[in-house]
Amino acid sequence: MIHTLGITSRAREELIDITDAVADIVNAADVEEGVCHIYTPHTTAGITINENADPSVRRDIITGLAHLDLERVPFTHGEGNSPAHVKSSLIGCAQFVLIERGRLRLGTWQGIYFCEFDGPRTRQVLVRLSQ
Repeated sequence: MIHTLGITSRAREELIDITDAVADIVNAADVEEGVCHIYTPHTTAGITINENADPSVRRDIITGLAHLDLERVPFTHGEGNSPAHVKSSLIGCAQFVLIERGRLRLGTWQGIYFCEFDGPRTRQVLVRLSQ
């Protein structure tokens, strides 16, 4: 079964913590050991796992990507959002987390983030659990 999370971004670029929403899906399921697959079907967004204890890390990731200065590249894609496509490709559109004893097996400081690179928009994140 595929679960769908609705995501609404509020800025052009932002990282949105979806850890609790994904954990709720895992906690409600009857999967003791397995894999949680997290995927976004959007070409200008991504999914990443990174530190969630310090909120400045989210800003630092966006700042670091901005230093690539992709907005100055003479892209040929007509929509004007080529930097968002490149950032999506760099971050990736999927991650997986192991499930152990019915819970996500994240590291102490890890969280799961939806990465918006072409917002604000309404998006989807798809979550599938396998045993």
